[in-house]
Amino acid sequence: MSLDSSAENPTSPPYTLSAVPLLLVTLLLCSLAGAMAWGIRGQYGHETGAMIFGPLVGFSIVMLYLPQANTLKGVRVVALLSMAIGIGGSMSYGETVGLTHDTAVHQTLVIDEAGEETYVKEWNNEAYWWGMLGLGIKGGLWLGFAGLFLGVGLGRKTYSPMELLGLILVGVLLLIVGIWLFNTPFEPENRILPRIYFSDHWRWEPAEFVNPRPENWGGVLLPFLAAMAYLQFIKRDRLPVLLGFWGLVGGLGFPIGQSLQAAMAFDVASFREYFPILYGINNWNMMECTFGFVAGGVLGFGVWLHRGRIAQTEPEDNVVLSLSWEVCLLVAYLYLMLVAWFLEDTQFGQFYEYGLVMAILPLVGVMGGRFWPYLYAFPIVAMPIAVKTFRAVAIAHNDQPPRVPTDMGWLLIVTFPLLLLTIFALSWAKPENDRVRASYFGACGLLASSACYFILNATFLGNPLSWLEGWRLQTLSGMIYIIAWVVLSLAALFVVLKPNGKQL
Repeated sequence: MSLDSSAENPTSPPYTLSAVPLLLVTLLLCSLAGAMAWGIRGQYGHETGAMIFGPLVGFSIVMLYLPQANTLKGVRVVALLSMAIGIGGSMSYGETVGLTHDTAVHQTLVIDEAGEETYVKEWNNEAYWWGMLGLGIKGGLWLGFAGLFLGVGLGRKTYSPMELLGLILVGVLLLIVGIWLFNTPFEPENRILPRIYFSDHWRWEPAEFVNPRPENWGGVLLPFLAAMAYLQFIKRDRLPVLLGFWGLVGGLGFPIGQSLQAAMAFDVASFREYFPILYGINNWNMMECTFGFVAGGVLGFGVWLHRGRIAQTEPEDNVVLSLSWEVCLLVAYLYLMLVAWFLEDTQFGQFYEYGLVMAILPLVGVMGGRFWPYLYAFPIVAMPIAVKTFRAVAIAHNDQPPRVPTDMGWLLIVTFPLLLLTIFALSWAKPENDRVRASYFGACGLLASSACYFILNATFLGNPLSWLEGWRLQTLSGMIYIIAWVVLSLAALFVVLKPNGKQL
């Protein structure tokens, strides 16, 4: 696999920055965007939470690497990245993390002379490395799909909606086959688990602590390998394959981040003595911030390295869906999402929650429509985040009154932000904006998205400045979000205010 960024086009597009400064800016913005997105994702979870990574990292890349493309190409890049990052959210990983630091795993049963049984903390090296291997595989697949879709959006090859629909339907079939092949049999009541299993297991801890969870990473692995093979050998589209590879590398951020949390969990005394600033922080959230930091930086590096393969133009006939078809697809998608939400414990709800299944209709709309990619990148990705924020702060929990009155929460947390994002998306979707530079649009999108998710997350947590209390830095991730938001916003404002930087 060649790493030559100019293998297809020796003449790179006219960047305003030379190679090394562009690399440094890319690493800074994409790493901070990834850290902020993945840390915030921790409050919301699963496929929809992971999608925050798409707008924050995607708009950063569009702002830096599409100076001569139009807005439609830029927004499709962001929508595809958001869609792809949700695919990996289907994988269970909580118990895989647990193998590396849970007390129940890293202990030994000791029986004294009186016959008393006690558990003594003792590092389980084999469980630790098995858990890290699982996190590396799951993180690599998570980011691998993201890099692959990102490359499809940035590259030169043309993909029709029907072609991608066929591919993703094959992917759903391979999802089922992959789960059957790699993640079955699963009969915990009979102590029968898959041969390759990265979650809670009697092999690692006493039976009273074991609660096995079904895994589905095999259902992500087979579609990913098939997509890479199709793009490499049939479509001959190198950029998605190369960025898919860098996504696999970026997935190493998962075990890297968890290694810090595991070390802190096992040796609290040393961290308290030598790193007092880190003692008492939200270790899990810091692991997620580290994962996002590494993942965003590696993806950004991959884009920089292969920037000569990025297309700066879009075919003239790139909108093939009529407005009526776009509306029908949107209504169908929202209906299915709501049904799956209310029936999440049914077989339909559980099947529809797989990221590949959720992406079937959006993929057609994003690649074939004019309005779909804008609506997907802004209000559709934000909708679950707004609703989950509303449910966290404006609905009573465990006899505790809501922090925000329900009617006010519905208006200020759900209706108002989504209405603003919808107006923003539709205003950019006008045909006359096709002459606006994607880089300018990316900066505007980054301003809107970073503000939206920062404010929603601050509302979810209750106090965005709580990390200042007593100078304890108890929520160090809150400081990371503030720094990332400020840096991303300043970079975006620099592009927006640049003279002659708007029109192609």
